[in-house]
Amino acid sequence: MKMDLTGKNFIGHERSSAGKKTFKAINPVNGKELETIFHEATPAEVDGAVRKGEAAFKIYRNISRQKKADFLNQIADEFFAKGDELIQRCMAETGLPETRLTGERGRTTNQLRLFAELLREGSWCDARIDRAQPDRQPVPKPDIRSMQKALGPVGIFGASNFPLAFSVGGGDTASALAAGCSVVVKAHPAHPGTCEMVGNAILAAVQKSGMPDGVFNMVQGKSIGVGMAIVKHPLIRAIGFTGSFRGGKALFDAASQRSVPIPVFAEMGSTNPVFILPGAVKEKHEEIARGLAASVTLGVGQFCTNPGLVFLQRSEAAEAFKNAVAENFKESISGTMLTAGIQKAYKSGLEKLGATTGVLSLAEGRELGEGFQGKPVIFQTKAEYFLTNPKLEEEVFGPSTIITVADDKSDLLKIAESLSGHLTATLWANENDLCSYADLVHILECKAGRLIVNGFPTGVEVCHAMIHGGPFPATTDSRITSVGTTAVRRFTRPVCYQNFPDSVLPEELKNENPLNIMRLVDGKYTRERFI
Repeated sequence: MKMDLTGKNFIGHERSSAGKKTFKAINPVNGKELETIFHEATPAEVDGAVRKGEAAFKIYRNISRQKKADFLNQIADEFFAKGDELIQRCMAETGLPETRLTGERGRTTNQLRLFAELLREGSWCDARIDRAQPDRQPVPKPDIRSMQKALGPVGIFGASNFPLAFSVGGGDTASALAAGCSVVVKAHPAHPGTCEMVGNAILAAVQKSGMPDGVFNMVQGKSIGVGMAIVKHPLIRAIGFTGSFRGGKALFDAASQRSVPIPVFAEMGSTNPVFILPGAVKEKHEEIARGLAASVTLGVGQFCTNPGLVFLQRSEAAEAFKNAVAENFKESISGTMLTAGIQKAYKSGLEKLGATTGVLSLAEGRELGEGFQGKPVIFQTKAEYFLTNPKLEEEVFGPSTIITVADDKSDLLKIAESLSGHLTATLWANENDLCSYADLVHILECKAGRLIVNGFPTGVEVCHAMIHGGPFPATTDSRITSVGTTAVRRFTRPVCYQNFPDSVLPEELKNENPLNIMRLVDGKYTRERFI
């Protein structure tokens, strides 16, 4: 099958392959290299991409919200038009099944269209108007108005485990473009061909929508230097990252050490604690056991929302639950992991857990197939060991989890208090449990960005209310989300206009409200127009 791959870097509309370092994608199913040589970007190419992004930003930031919305919808159209060719290349580079990638393609196009809708409605800019009171005593009140404005060129780092929804055309890129920023994307080296195909779709949308050259740029590379060159470039104003704690923290540290520091919005993973309360485990331990096994092994456990920690109190029902979980895990089979590096780290994590005092293997799945296989494993321990060994909370990226049994409620509360930041926290509970364990809920509100009742955290709905973030070390900024429409706020800052004539104010702040958006006027939300 012929594919439109060149292996070159995208400096706006230009294609460049000046670097001598090259690499190829590897099929994780069989460990073999794929066609197409990809050229790692040189420092000069990164600089060229960022400078193009800066020049484009000066134009793009002032383009109307309607035209930006049309642009995002055009990206979705071009993305979808890649059809089976994109899916097949992505399968070859990731080992992910066709059904999973087809669904992820739908999610990716839907979130682009969701941000387009956000732009058309317009109220996201948080327009605030406090009208002047010249006769106020003892001092007159000036006319003060504010709104969110785009930051500037943004560096985007794609994730390995979501090659479409969290990569080149994913949520970080969509939200940055919606905010009015240009982007410089660091393509993920595990799926560079997929990245290039999506990049081609975005460039086609740039040209068809009449957007400025350089609003989208993309560079390839396996070395740390390419990403660091983006982070350290003085014209980059923010970073969006999805990946490991080690990678995200390195970018955060580098950005903080710049002469002019910039924000790094890094989603760095989580072990997503699940608390199974007494009433729920007594009433539905078999159902919860099946659901847990399915959630842990979904996608070979390669989700940042994988439930890697399970807590419950000692009881006969709890023992029945553990037995049911063990039986489900014994029936599970291994799957292909995304890269050799991920598989190696997973196996190392399992070995460390197996050698940890007080941690025992409860059950294992079967290992089948070739390539980078990841076998499901479930461990068990006691509260006393968990509370004295912080390393048990660390993420082991893959299809494994640890069940911790506590003696009583006080132990569960101690465990909850001891937790660091997570993307999610789950409660399996009936109504009596929720009333009796209200203090646990209050603790978990401080520990996670999303609380779930009677479900599992795998699966993140893309909508206005979704929060996919959490306290450190889940993210570098617990105030934001990387999924949902409020993700746009990562790439804006508030700008205040005092005593400006109406004729030169942004459209969003004019007296007549020509965009008909919801605004906070003198302390009240309204679409009111006034003189």
